[in-house]
Amino acid sequence: MATSLYLAAALMVAVGIAHSYLGERYLLMRLFRKVDVDALFGGTDFARRTLRFAWHATSIAWWGFAAILALMAGGAVTMRGLALSLAVPLLATAAIVLFASRGRHLAWPVFLVAGCIALAAG
Repeated sequence: MATSLYLAAALMVAVGIAHSYLGERYLLMRLFRKVDVDALFGGTDFARRTLRFAWHATSIAWWGFAAILALMAGGAVTMRGLALSLAVPLLATAAIVLFASRGRHLAWPVFLVAGCIALAAG
């Protein structure tokens, strides 16, 4: 069973890398060239940054799942391990949203608080 769980974790890491790379290269860039996002809230730059960090936040979440799967495979599932496996992706997402939106998107404080709570739970 451990081998299967490590395989699942590796697949989540790989799909996160592929999702971010391929999405950036083949979807987001083409979308930004063809779609007029100027009418969306905050203007073109804000809309593009929001779409970009939302896309990559999915990959970060999958890497958090990979960490949990790896903990399960190693038989080392502890409250601290689970807390870190959740806190790190949440805090990384908070940082990316804060940076990408220059603080204008209100999701970053939500991810920050959730990440801190997860961290404190460990």
